[in-house]
Amino acid sequence: MKILRLCQNCATIRFMKTVKLGNTGIEVPQNAFGALPIQRDNVETAVSLLQQAYRGGMTFFDTARAYSDSEEKVGIALSDVRQNIIIATKTGAKTPEELMEHFETSLKLLKTDYVDIYQFHCADRVWRPGDGTGMYECMQKLKKEGRIRHIGITAHKIGVAEEAVDSGLYETLQFPFSYLSSPRELALVERCKEKGVGFIAMKALAGGLITSAKAAFAFVSQYDNVVPIWGIQRQEELDQWLSFFDKPAEMDEEVRGIIEKDKSELNGDFCRGCGYCMPCPQGIVINQCARMSLMLRRAPSKAWLSERWQQAMSDIQKCTGCGKCRTKCPYELNTPELLKKNYDDYQNVLAGTVSV
Repeated sequence: MKILRLCQNCATIRFMKTVKLGNTGIEVPQNAFGALPIQRDNVETAVSLLQQAYRGGMTFFDTARAYSDSEEKVGIALSDVRQNIIIATKTGAKTPEELMEHFETSLKLLKTDYVDIYQFHCADRVWRPGDGTGMYECMQKLKKEGRIRHIGITAHKIGVAEEAVDSGLYETLQFPFSYLSSPRELALVERCKEKGVGFIAMKALAGGLITSAKAAFAFVSQYDNVVPIWGIQRQEELDQWLSFFDKPAEMDEEVRGIIEKDKSELNGDFCRGCGYCMPCPQGIVINQCARMSLMLRRAPSKAWLSERWQQAMSDIQKCTGCGKCRTKCPYELNTPELLKKNYDDYQNVLAGTVSV
C-alpha cells in the first residue's frame, strides 16, 4: 500500500509504501535503518544520521547488543521520539541469565522501558518452550510483563530459518534477502507471508557486493511483506535511501538489466563478508580476503592493492586447513578453498597477468 504521509518535525510530503510485519500489527515504511555500521562512526556523526533518518521518514531501527555502542547511539538520538518509532534489538545469549543481562543493558542504553521486537541473534538452533534451556520461557516472561512487544529470531542458515517459521513460536524472522537469493530463500519469504511471520531483510546489498541501491530497493519493493534494513554509515548512503521516499525506485528495464548482470556474475558460492568466521587462529582477515576477487571488480579501489591488503592476502599462506572458519560459516561455504582461489587471483592481479 502506498501512503501519503507528512514527515514528523518537517513539512515535506513523502510517498512510501508501508509494510505490515506479519501478524504483529506493526506497520512501517518499506525503508528502514540498520544500525550495525554506525558503531564505526563517532557519536556526533551517528546521532546526526539517525535523526536525519527519522526526519526523512524512517521509523524502523534495528540494532543489537553485539554491535558495540550502536544501541547507545540509537538511545541518544531517538529517545525523545520513542513513541513514534519501532526499535528492534537482539541478544546472542546462550543462557537465561545472560539474556536478562543483555536485555537490561539494552534498555538502559536505548533509554527506553520496552523493546518492540526482541530477537535471538544469529541463531544456530530454534529455541522452544520445554527444551530444557529456559531461553524461550525467558522471552515469554518479558513479553507477558510488557517489556518486549514481540518475539523474533535472526538466522543465516536457511534450515534454521525454515524451522523457526514453521514452529509458530516467532512473530518475526530476520534473514539475508536480496536479488541474489536462491529459490529456496525466495520461498522462505512466501512461507513467512502464509504463516503471518514478519520478514525483516538483512544484507539486501549482499554484504556490499550489490552496488546499485536503485536495483536493490526496486527488487525488495516487489514484496509486500518484507521490511529491508539498510546498513547505513555515511551521509551519502543515507541520502540515497531517503531519496526513495520522494521517488521510490521501480522495477524497470534498466533495473532488470542490472539484476541480470549481477546474477550472472555472482552465481554460485561467494562470501558475504559477515565475519562470523572470525577470528582466524592464524590471523587471516577471512571476511575480506575470501571475497577479494569480487571486491577488486565490484567495488574497485586502489586501496585493495595497498601494502596493507597485500600483506593481508599474503597471510592466507598461513592457513593450516584447520576448518574452524568453515564450521562457523552460516552459509556453509568451503572457506579455505575460497581463500586459496582469492589468493591465486590476487597474485595474478598484482603480477599484471589478470586485469580488473
